[in-house]
Amino acid sequence: MPDSLLYVLLVIYLLGMLFIFVYSLAQVQLLFSFLRARKSPENSIKLSLQEWPLVTVQLPIFNELYVAERLIDAVAKLNYPVEKLEIQILDDSTDQTVDLIRNKLKNYPEIDFNYIHRKDRTGFKAGALREGLAKAHGEFIAIFDSDFIPDPDFLRKTLPFFHSDQVGMVQSRWTHLNESYSLLTKLQAFALDAHFLIEQIGRNHQGAFINFNGTGGVWRKSCILDAGNWHDDTLTEDLDLSYRAQKKGWKFIYRPEIESPAELPPIMSAIKSQQFRWTKGGAECAVKHAKSVLGQKLPLRVKFHAMAHLFNSSIFIAILLVSLSSIGVWALGEKGFLSPDWLRMAAVFLIGFVFIAMVYLVSYCYGKRRFLRSLAESVIYLPLFLSVSMGMALHNAQAVWEGLSGKKSPFIRTPKFNLQSEKQILKSNRYLSFKMPFTTWIEGSFAVIFSLMVYLAFQTDNYLFLPFHAMLAFGYGLVFISSFKSYALGKS
Repeated sequence: MPDSLLYVLLVIYLLGMLFIFVYSLAQVQLLFSFLRARKSPENSIKLSLQEWPLVTVQLPIFNELYVAERLIDAVAKLNYPVEKLEIQILDDSTDQTVDLIRNKLKNYPEIDFNYIHRKDRTGFKAGALREGLAKAHGEFIAIFDSDFIPDPDFLRKTLPFFHSDQVGMVQSRWTHLNESYSLLTKLQAFALDAHFLIEQIGRNHQGAFINFNGTGGVWRKSCILDAGNWHDDTLTEDLDLSYRAQKKGWKFIYRPEIESPAELPPIMSAIKSQQFRWTKGGAECAVKHAKSVLGQKLPLRVKFHAMAHLFNSSIFIAILLVSLSSIGVWALGEKGFLSPDWLRMAAVFLIGFVFIAMVYLVSYCYGKRRFLRSLAESVIYLPLFLSVSMGMALHNAQAVWEGLSGKKSPFIRTPKFNLQSEKQILKSNRYLSFKMPFTTWIEGSFAVIFSLMVYLAFQTDNYLFLPFHAMLAFGYGLVFISSFKSYALGKS
């Protein structure tokens, strides 16, 4: 490899590490905001209403044989005046789910179920929500995806927080029905808990933009309409509407004590499908909203966190570039071309990973009854989580690049499993994807390459990137093996 190319890789490495460092500053500031919020008197506020408003609950569904009945049973148990409750089933299904739902609804003649079946999936989920909204009678709109099991008291807990006409949305915290199912579900819970605990609370406490998470929340209908209704030009219609509403001055409230249990994808192909939609949609929203947010009269703090929020998925591009360019930086060190000053500069940026790790460590241990046990568990799960996150960098970086460059793709649903039911096993799920993308083989190649770098570190006594390359080798290896198994499962 020419020496000039090695220095180019050094510059790429430093720029990538700089991006990660700036992102980590936003994360650690959210951590401090979260800690301040937990001491705030507003944290324990409890409100009630003397008169309950008319509410429409929307249930967007598409081919959900395994969870549709469970969802209907759950919303039928909502503890709310039946005369003020309308439940819309927005069904775009093209399989037996249609008949399953219609038969299930016969069990609840006393409940106002409004079944809306679209044969044309125009706009996908956003289109279904938009069509349902046009027919909704409720002043407030609650939304639950098919893999959720709403708390019976969900509406009674959330609606009192619309105490001001400026409040446009109240979001609850996701919890996990199958967290202990496997290592993959545990690591997903590890990541999501940091978002719902540190990030959402941290942003909301300081008046920064937060997002409706697509489900488990309640909107004021007038807020949705004022913000321009649901748009289907991004894969994350929830994030898009959230920014449009907050840019118009609507206030959002996040309540972590109100829990909404949901199922985590148990196999890598389903995880990748979900991650691709989230990361690409986030990038699409960044292109759509970043300029207008920066142009508004908002506090600098709010703008900074909005940029960190909108572009947070871009960290996967930074991680991919840093990981690949680190091979060139290692070669420079091996040839003796890397001075101690460059090493110290590179080492300074490593604190960014420490900051990010600290956020996840606090989120995992905070509020646990057995703190010491949780701390010990985090010593295992934190490196595993960071490794697998790095191993997802290629897949997610592709999604981010497509989002930033404007390449469009259809809304791909995440397969649901209902693993709580003894009737359902993984290999019988008819919604599993059969096609393994070519990038999976590249992930396997990366696992081999970084394993070789670990070997070379010991052979040459050059340990500059040993921990980093070891985590990359493990992360890409686990992602590749898990992906291969899940796609093979779909063919069995």
